Amino acid sequence: MSEAEIISPGRTDGRAIDQLRPIRFKNHIAPHATGSTLIEWGDTRVICGVTIEDSVPRWMKEQRVEGGWITAEYSMLPYSTLSRKQRDSTRGKIDGRSTEIQRLIGRSLRAAVDLKKLGSRTVWIDCDVLQADGGTRTASITGAYVALGLAIKRLMAEVKIKESPIINSIAAVSVGIVDGEPRLDLCYVEDAAAEVDMNLVMTGKGEFIELQGTGEEATFSEEQLVAMLSHGRKGISELLKLQEAALEAC
Repeated sequence: MSEAEIISPGRTDGRAIDQLRPIRFKNHIAPHATGSTLIEWGDTRVICGVTIEDSVPRWMKEQRVEGGWITAEYSMLPYSTLSRKQRDSTRGKIDGRSTEIQRLIGRSLRAAVDLKKLGSRTVWIDCDVLQADGGTRTASITGAYVALGLAIKRLMAEVKIKESPIINSIAAVSVGIVDGEPRLDLCYVEDAAAEVDMNLVMTGKGEFIELQGTGEEATFSEEQLVAMLSHGRKGISELLKLQEAALEAC
């Protein structure tokens, strides 16, 4: 029996150590967005919406930077977790975690697009977490790519751009070490107990956009790192196929 077929007795949902949770996309969930999808990833649910403005940030004009820009906002709705999460607007500022995640989403999606081909436009990507059970940042990035793809298709259908500016497919997934075991796609219970937590953002060409890995009061070996990366690449490959199917079905 290969490692891919080993069922981990430690996983509460009975998944294999390199198995993703069930994933589904529901497109056009937000009618007023240029492109949108609801990504359901296990019990994590995130609405990803794209709106496009025919202008660019002031700094781009001042520095005479050609092309467009992509930026993101991320938020967890108050009822997305077991205990009510206070809105950022109530606190008067965005918390550090949300700031980090929305910057990650923006960086990731910019790596998918030729910004010059986008033209003088700003692409706003809004990721709103309806329900959180681990992996909200990776679900946001993976869903945002589908929402962006739908938005670009609409721009082309309306003859606002002649060719797609998308140059890379991208997806993101979590990996980690729980009970000494490298695992793919951690749910909340696993993430909370993980000795090592890592997020991968990769292109369809197998190139890394971002790799965030941290030992939670623990260290990890090169062998464990190799195992996590192997699980992550497998997960990314499966996610890319699901994204492609979602875009074809639109």
